[in-house]
Amino acid sequence: MADPKGFLTTPREVATTRPPEERVKDWNEVYVPGSLLPIISKQAGRCMDCGIPFCHQGCPLGNLIPEWNDYAYREDWSAASERLHATNNFPEFTGRLCPAPCESACVLGINQPAVTIKNVEVSIIDKAWGNGDVTPQPPERLSGKTVAVIGSGPAGLAAAQQLTRAGHTVAVYERADRIGGLLRYGIPEFKMEKSHINRRIEQMRAEGTKFRTETEIGRDITAAKLRRRYDAVVIAAGATVSRDLPVPGRELNGIHFAMEYLPLSNKVQEGDLTVSPITAEGKHVVVIGGGDTGADCVGTAHRQGAASVTQLEIMPKPGAERAAHQPWPTFPMLYKVTSAHEEGGERVYSVSTTHFEGDEDGNVQFLHLVEVEFKAGKLEQKPGTERKIPAQLVTLAMGFTGTDQANGLVEQFALELDERGNIARDADFATNVPGVYVAGDAGRGQSLIVWAIAEGRSAAAGVDRFLTGASDLPAPIRPTDRALMA
Repeated sequence: MADPKGFLTTPREVATTRPPEERVKDWNEVYVPGSLLPIISKQAGRCMDCGIPFCHQGCPLGNLIPEWNDYAYREDWSAASERLHATNNFPEFTGRLCPAPCESACVLGINQPAVTIKNVEVSIIDKAWGNGDVTPQPPERLSGKTVAVIGSGPAGLAAAQQLTRAGHTVAVYERADRIGGLLRYGIPEFKMEKSHINRRIEQMRAEGTKFRTETEIGRDITAAKLRRRYDAVVIAAGATVSRDLPVPGRELNGIHFAMEYLPLSNKVQEGDLTVSPITAEGKHVVVIGGGDTGADCVGTAHRQGAASVTQLEIMPKPGAERAAHQPWPTFPMLYKVTSAHEEGGERVYSVSTTHFEGDEDGNVQFLHLVEVEFKAGKLEQKPGTERKIPAQLVTLAMGFTGTDQANGLVEQFALELDERGNIARDADFATNVPGVYVAGDAGRGQSLIVWAIAEGRSAAAGVDRFLTGASDLPAPIRPTDRALMA
């Protein structure tokens, strides 16, 4: 193990963030550059190297966490990078964006603060890029088989990289103007600077993966044409249909889905726009939805100069400690203060929007809400708690309901859907259409980045078997696997 007494002698220490009043003035990542390296080896030394490392259970990728903790403790960064990449194509993405279910499952976390696994992970990969340890891995020979991947989010990119390295000729189709999916246009720059995506794309290009942007399958290219052109197809189009809020006043100007609002601010950072057409500047902003996407809207509104920011959540405020019905090593629902929340704004729990109120020009001005509570498992309004709050910009960040069917992709492929409206697949991630596979949120439903990468890797193994009869590619999960939650 790393340090036999590390978990006894070293307290938990996490990455240092820049002061909120400083970072809201720019779009750079919130952490102090280089702040982790002086402390991270000792933090990795807190790993107990458990006989049964439950952090493996917490991570669907099956990351070899005790192994790369040991190498990081010894500052053998090349070996740590090799172990990290053995199970994860893009640790710089997960190290920045994953909510770290591995830490919730850390054995040390039973009665002490868990190992800072996520911080160790991002330190290893950033050091690996800096040392030149991340290089293209082109295949030794080509199989002569061709694969199309629809969607360039984490699932699509993982599947594409695995299949390219297996020797197949892979083309990734993306309907947006840049590669990355939600990583590119759903994640604000302050959470992950897009240079991390760009250098991975260049690595994949050097390995032989082809990329086709501004091409939507179902509209620009029919499913039939794609199937004639390629030996196999992987659908990794995500679950991009936003959950709506059908209440009176929804049609007013100034009410937008989060995925209408966030991509525009990212386009400003890419240099495509000077100012976002949807801006929070000088406005009272209300974000409906208490998850990570809602927090992204909060942080974006701060940087755009909002007059005020209020985030609404229909569920009760979570506790700071594990609830009795969410025991270790399950992933608990805890009160979380993200970097965006540190920057200001108000969070309101146990409320539901009843309607919106606008001015004579059709612009939203107020949001009417009411307090709610659960009684006998049913959500009920509390009489006498109705009130209204200023709202000149409202973002709906209530999650996603499934993959896009309006573009004709599902219909043209004649894909079967499961009972939740996701694309159905078998144990090999294959759909009902021979040679067509599905990975990521399009088949699983809205989920985490680690599950998306794991799905991409597993689907790639299924495609490889279909094309060659056998596969040595790893398949960390099955389509039916789910996170351990109580």
